[in-house]
Amino acid sequence: MNDSAQPKQSAEHAALMDKVYRRQRHIYDLTRKYYLLGRDRLIQDLDAKPGETVVEIGCGTARNLIRIAETYPNAKLFGLDASAEMLQTAKEAIARAGFSERIVLKHALADELSPGLFGLDRPFDHVIFPYSLSMIPDWRGALRCGAQNVRAGGFVHVVDFGDFRSLPALASKALRAWLRLFHVAPREELLSWLESGTQAREQRSFRIWPGRYAFVMKAKPAAISQLPG
Repeated sequence: MNDSAQPKQSAEHAALMDKVYRRQRHIYDLTRKYYLLGRDRLIQDLDAKPGETVVEIGCGTARNLIRIAETYPNAKLFGLDASAEMLQTAKEAIARAGFSERIVLKHALADELSPGLFGLDRPFDHVIFPYSLSMIPDWRGALRCGAQNVRAGGFVHVVDFGDFRSLPALASKALRAWLRLFHVAPREELLSWLESGTQAREQRSFRIWPGRYAFVMKAKPAAISQLPG
């Protein structure tokens, strides 16, 4: 890709996210809880130890960060999002929950992630992508960037849409059409890669929801480096 084109494309993506969520942010959590399945399972599998750092890529309304703060009271939490509109809602939600001192937010894209962005001098212990890879155009680059900013013994966590292959054909078609309205594209290649078993099993684990509706992955950064493409 032409380096000069990158800032323009990044700005366009950020503007698109603001357009999509400018009004939806007010009802996002109420409506998404019915079909963004597996987020609480990801949080359960996180197993963040006291003092560990967790960063959420595409933190949206901070729904997940607040639950992580409640579940792991001694973890250090960070979040970034491409939409300034969503971050406004996130900051309000975090303040209401009483976690303003524990959760740090930044307006940035996934490929801009670094510990330094949050004033840290060491890699994160956990990077999580909660239904965000399906909205990031260069999802492979985002995933690799996340892995590069996790310590060797840390983890990359993903929950996202599956390939819907076990759903009735009409339901699968309708669901894909619905998701396209919000610029969401299931990353079927990622699920296929996980199922291929080319990675050492001790480097990753994953679960698939009924109907192949969604999947949850927990992987060491070394496993992400093997992602093709």
